[in-house]
Formats: sequence, structure tokens, C-alpha cells
Amino acid sequence: MFEVIIGLEVHVQLNTKTKLFCSCATSFGEDPNTNICPVCIGLPGALPVLNKEAVHKAIQLGTALKSKINQKSIFNRKNYFYPDLPNGYQISQFEVPVVGLGELVIDFEDGTQKTIGVTRAHLETDAGKNIHASNYSKVDLNRSGTPLLEIVSEPDMRSAQEAILYLKKLHSIVRYIGISDANMQEGSFRCDVNVSIRPKGDDKLYTRCEIKNMNSFKFIEKAIAYEVQRQIEAWEDGVYEQEVVQETRLFDPDSGETRSMRGKEDAADYRYFPDPDLLPVIITDEMMDKYTKIPELPDEKKNRFISQYQIKPIDASIITSSLEMAHYFESMLEVGISGKNAVTWLTVELLGRLKDGVTLETSPVDAKMLGTVVSRIEDGTISGKAAKEVLDYLMENEASVDEVIEKLGLKQVSDDGAILEIIDGILASNQDKIDEYKAGKQKIFGFFVGQVMKASKGSANPQKVNELLKQRLS
Repeated sequence: MFEVIIGLEVHVQLNTKTKLFCSCATSFGEDPNTNICPVCIGLPGALPVLNKEAVHKAIQLGTALKSKINQKSIFNRKNYFYPDLPNGYQISQFEVPVVGLGELVIDFEDGTQKTIGVTRAHLETDAGKNIHASNYSKVDLNRSGTPLLEIVSEPDMRSAQEAILYLKKLHSIVRYIGISDANMQEGSFRCDVNVSIRPKGDDKLYTRCEIKNMNSFKFIEKAIAYEVQRQIEAWEDGVYEQEVVQETRLFDPDSGETRSMRGKEDAADYRYFPDPDLLPVIITDEMMDKYTKIPELPDEKKNRFISQYQIKPIDASIITSSLEMAHYFESMLEVGISGKNAVTWLTVELLGRLKDGVTLETSPVDAKMLGTVVSRIEDGTISGKAAKEVLDYLMENEASVDEVIEKLGLKQVSDDGAILEIIDGILASNQDKIDEYKAGKQKIFGFFVGQVMKASKGSANPQKVNELLKQRLS
């Protein structure tokens, strides 16, 4: 039996307006090599100037991860050669990062938790982008110099599930504190996955392989599963030392396999040394006071939802898993509905109808509209079944909730007289069923309810039907 050891290096692109050491824009999707200048393309004599906003965002992340924030940190040059790295080195932090030891707590479905250690989070510049054609390559340097925070975990994760929970929690935190859009498709939130195995009970760390530049939770899970199996098979076949070497690997989504990309360097190979063009980063006490005040975090919001709205912990976890869903939920509650009903109609009914790339942000039914649908159930205007018809209509058509209720004729009949008239007609033609009910066959009551609802074409208020039937049958 083997134990899986996983550590993650997450690269978060900070949402500053300009790059880390120059005034070029960080906007995504521009024509190649248009957002560049002598600094970010590494021309001789061009000097970097630190973007202080990136430091402020690093302080916020460090606060969210309960990390030690180093009020003096240093930028280094990390030397390696690659076509998308115009300087021949990356400006990064090594010995003294801006964010030191911290932690992140992951939550399992059964309610248990696990604390994952965070080794560090350091500021660095992003590289450019290589575009490979059939027999040549092109380089786009628009991304070169973009500010990144690299968040390095301890090797504390023991399964792909734990790795995904860690990544999703970190993704959520980054979005909650507003330091990045964390758009995985655009590469604003991506990670390198370090995987190794060891026999159960062994405390030694064996050779790790790094799976590079992953930006999909689904693919990360698949890549870990493949890499773990590859390493186990190599161990069992007696070729572990030959086949499992310290290297960088890529994941092929089409084949579901990882493959070797290049040998993985050690820190010494990068020849780190302090960047002579940059002074140490000094974080003042005033900056600490200002930027350690961060917005409500997912766990804090979750606990507040549980106590304030009396919803289940598992529901609160789902609702707070993304900032957009948490905001949507609270906007629904502004209509004056119960937390329990809001959860059901958001997580089950609305999310179940969002298809083909439609998200909460692009949903045709906004929070106030869905809240109004739920309020019409709670005040007895429509039934739960009718509310689903209203929601279906609103997903396809522009209208107000009350207009749809009127248009589709879904308003419940709550008038005692109208319902009693239907009940009396049903009872008059079912004397044998009345006798059975009064003889103790209580299940017959459901028959009467069904007949009344059928006769009213579903428009009778079920609660009223039950009350009035009991009166008539008593």
C-alpha cells in the first residue's frame, strides 16, 4: 500500500491595472506584443519600478491565510533561459518572501476539516507566452511582467480530493478579498502540481514530479490520478528509480496522460541573487493597519449564514463556495423570504436550469426575481409546483413574476367558500370513501386531497384544502 504526497504551487495573477515593474496594462486578449515597453521586454538599461498595489494585495492574501507577513522582503533574479523570458531571468522572491508561513482549512462533506500548511506566498513577474505552430514558434510578450503571487503549500495533501478542496477554497478566498478575477480559462489562477508516493508508514519523501500549468479542476484531478498510478506501477515493477525522476511533466487532456517535458531544476540551478536594480520592499506599520483589514472570508460568511438564517452547514458551504452565489443568496433574502426556501430555490431549482455556459451572473432570472417567486409561495399566492412553471417561463421570457402568474393563470384559490364548494361536491359523490375514512382508514384522506386538487386544476391552496377537508370530515 502506498501513501500519496501532494504539494501545490498556485500562481494568482493580481488584478492591478499595470504590470509589476512598469506602467504597461495587464488587460487580457489584446493583439500580440502591444502591451509592452523596454522594461517588460528586457531591453538593456531599462529599470524596474515596483507597483505598490501588488504589495498591498499580497498583504491582504497573507492576512486571509493567517500568515506571517514580512515587513521587509527582497526581490531576486531567478536565472533560466526560455524564449518567453526576455530578460533571461525572472524577478521573483526567494529567501525572504512578502508572505511567510500560514494555513488554509479545507472542509469535507462529512463535516470534518483538515489544515493544510502554506509555506509562503511571493511576488514575481509572469513570463510571456509561446505559441507553437507546425514547424516554428511565436512569442507574445503581452503577459511578460504581469504581477503574480505564487502560493506554495506544504506537501500536506494525501489525495486528489484534498488537492481540489484546497484549490477551490483558495480560489474562493482570492475572489472574496478581490485581489484577482481568478479566471482559470485566462490563466489568472493556475497551478503546478507536485506528486510523489511512499510506502504506507514511511516518513521519507521520495522523488516528486511536477505537473506544470494546470488551469482546470477536472484536469488536475485526472492528472494526479494518472501520475499516482504511473509511479505505483514503476515501484511495483522495480523500475521506480529509472522512471520516476525529478522532472517537469505536462498533462494531455486528450489522452489523460502526463508526459515528460524537461528536467526539474533545484534552487541552486537558478542561481538566485538579490536584484541589484530593486531596493528591499518595506511594509510600514501604517500599511499593515490599512491592508490587513479584509472583507468577510468564506468561512466567516458560512458561519454567519448558519446562525443568522438557520440553514444547514452543508447548505451554507455550498452557498458560500463562490462570492457570486453568496451575494445572490443575500440579495434574495432582501425580499423577506426564509433562508431555507432561498437555499432550495437557488441551489436546486435555479442552478438546475442553468445550462450551456449560463452562469448566475448571466442568468435571465436575477436574485430579486427569484426571491419574489419564493415569496409568492410563502404568502400563498402560488403553489410550489406553479412556482416551477413561473421560473421556467422567466428563464425564456422577459416579464415580472406577477405578470407571469396572471398570464399562466397560476394564482392559488385560497377563498374558503370556493374551496368548500369543490370539497362538498367531492364528498357528495364518495360516501363509501367517507365511511371507510370514519372507520379508521386514515390513508383515504390523501384520496380526498387529490380529488380536490384535480377538480381545482391545481389552483386550490393545498394548506387550505387540508384544513377545510378535516373540518368537513370531523
